[in-house]
Amino acid sequence: MDFKGFDHPDRTADGGLPDGARSVKVMIAGGFGTGKTTMVRSVSDIKPLTTEETLTQASADVDNLIGVADKQETTVSLDFGKIGINDQLVLYLFGTPGQERFWFLWNGLFKGALGAVVLVDTRRLASSFRAIEEMERQDVPFVIALNVFPDSKEHPVEEIRDALDISPNIPIVACDARDRASSRDVLIALIRHLKDRSSVALEPR
Repeated sequence: MDFKGFDHPDRTADGGLPDGARSVKVMIAGGFGTGKTTMVRSVSDIKPLTTEETLTQASADVDNLIGVADKQETTVSLDFGKIGINDQLVLYLFGTPGQERFWFLWNGLFKGALGAVVLVDTRRLASSFRAIEEMERQDVPFVIALNVFPDSKEHPVEEIRDALDISPNIPIVACDARDRASSRDVLIALIRHLKDRSSVALEPR
């Protein structure tokens, strides 16, 4: 897992893989409205594929909009993007749907994933419990990314760790999912976490 640093590669003009680069599948998971689609859009080197549909009144009794009442769209299948981390490593990003009614899609999406980012809204920690449980159930290494919203309050990291009930070795980083550099730093934190896990080889499972 030696990737000689984490600088951007010289990508091909059409966004393809640089010669000799390896591709890895990474999941972007989290609860409804935590910023998964926003992160994929902000960080992708290519125009991302998204499957967002407009929220309608018909879904009002199905989707939990507490804390995200202004949300107008929702991912119904997946989001897909791609980013080159350096000249050796390209990440294929798969964003999961957040609502419970679409969780049945998760098993297929996680197949072959090397690691994951779990986005968390500190105003609604419980919204990401299911994503964390899924990482642990499928034994997918992950990092926690605290997406900072304008009205988010600051909390000590250990307080967040206790509230999410995650082990001390799982990194927790703050980010702004709207910002490319910030989102890329989260992905780099994930790669470093994977490198620190000496028993993990950089190959899809």
